[in-house]
Amino acid sequence: MTTGQPGSLPFYLVGSPRLWTMHVVVMGVTGCGKTTAGLRIAEELRAEFVDADEFHSPDAVAKMAADVPLTDDDRWPWLDRVGEWLAGGQDRVVACSALKRAYRDAIRQHAPGAIFIHLHAPQETLEARVRRRSETTGHYAGTGLLDSQFATLEPLAPDELGVGVDVGEHDPQAVALIARAAIDAARDSGAR
Repeated sequence: MTTGQPGSLPFYLVGSPRLWTMHVVVMGVTGCGKTTAGLRIAEELRAEFVDADEFHSPDAVAKMAADVPLTDDDRWPWLDRVGEWLAGGQDRVVACSALKRAYRDAIRQHAPGAIFIHLHAPQETLEARVRRRSETTGHYAGTGLLDSQFATLEPLAPDELGVGVDVGEHDPQAVALIARAAIDAARDSGAR
């Protein structure tokens, strides 16, 4: 126990200084709810949040708006910007497709302890979501991207730090709680 000035109430120092940084990537194909879940997860963790769409070049946005899939040459500089942002702060959450292991590895080059929360659902479920989103918000990523994204998708491998969450089965708040449990388990296990 440590006390303040004479006559003051005692206060306790509990635990050690924080040694663990939270870098979280909410990943998946378009329409899986990365931004919505990412905002909830960031709120739960009291972390900064950004949607990786903010880091796309204007040319990449134009391609996606025309339902033209991005190439790896389009993605590498974008993934570097995502990884740099993630590593640039202590507690950060980013919504980023991160569809391939190589893309996740590119992010991990900057933020080695990043935890990936893979949001997934059947393609038909996500097509309906994307149609609704395009009609209500005018979001540039349409249903035409889903076929190529599902073909590209490489789910998390057993040696990757993260968890998969079926967003067809869970609402955004449940996704945030599942993600928090995975993050806490990673922290408690000493993963970095």
